[in-house]
Amino acid sequence: MLSSNSNTVAEIVLMGFQNLQSFRISFFLLLMVIFCVTVCGNLLIILVVSSSRSLHSPMYFFLTQLSFSDIVLTTTIVPNMLHIVLYEGSLVSFIGCLIQFYFFSASESLECLLLAVMSYDRYQAICHPLHYTSVMTLPFCIKAVLLCWVMIFAVILALSVTMSFLWFCGPNIIDHFFCDLDPILELSCSDPFFIKIEDMILVIPLGLCPFTVIMISYAYIIITILKIPSVTGRQKTFSTCSSHLAVVSLYYESLLSIYLFPNTENIKKIFSMFYTVITPLLNPMIYSLSNRDIKKAFQKLKRKCHLLFK
Repeated sequence: MLSSNSNTVAEIVLMGFQNLQSFRISFFLLLMVIFCVTVCGNLLIILVVSSSRSLHSPMYFFLTQLSFSDIVLTTTIVPNMLHIVLYEGSLVSFIGCLIQFYFFSASESLECLLLAVMSYDRYQAICHPLHYTSVMTLPFCIKAVLLCWVMIFAVILALSVTMSFLWFCGPNIIDHFFCDLDPILELSCSDPFFIKIEDMILVIPLGLCPFTVIMISYAYIIITILKIPSVTGRQKTFSTCSSHLAVVSLYYESLLSIYLFPNTENIKKIFSMFYTVITPLLNPMIYSLSNRDIKKAFQKLKRKCHLLFK
């Protein structure tokens, strides 16, 4: 739809998935279940960590921030995705599309930074255990998280504002299930050169630097673990970072797959769905199923609730 006054795009059609046919209702129900489990699972992680004093440590504090980021991501993408699947498309305002892009980009970039901070926490805990409590203090953790939040929302806001100055005269159809950067820029009648340069520059602090921190941290962690003489000691030490490593691998593999595999729309949708829908679902499962402390804290919380409502 084009605005009659300004001859610019006022509404955008998200095509989503056009070949579901008889699987449409089943896919809708599956997405609904995934959405509910994702939100409840991440909320449960936040509740368990907040209610248990034994989990009041930097690692679990950062985990609550990661869970909150996953909630923001899944609530930004999935509700409109459900509408797209059910009605075989969705009509959103151009401003609404920019807002969705803003929160999607912010939550994805925030996850990169949080995973880097969490890897630094594991590096300090394993490589410098005697100095851990003096380095990873509560003020330091709060400042690190606040810096991540402020930097992400300021930088992504600048990118979104710059995009709003482009001229969008049509067409107004995006063959995707959410408003990502490239599909939006394809609708622009202006030259998106400066936006693409800005995006490439922002990849350095928001993507490349966090990834480098993670790689260096785990290089030192692996070297330290290999120096431990006993097999039991190596296994016990590695178990303290195994959940984080699994989440990092899952996140970056799904993200990089978009650039490594053939550049077709269906392939893009599949991998985009993986890191926007599946990853937020799996993150709390990875941490809760493989972490004894969270399991114990969850059991205590369940007993408290049982006694409270008995």
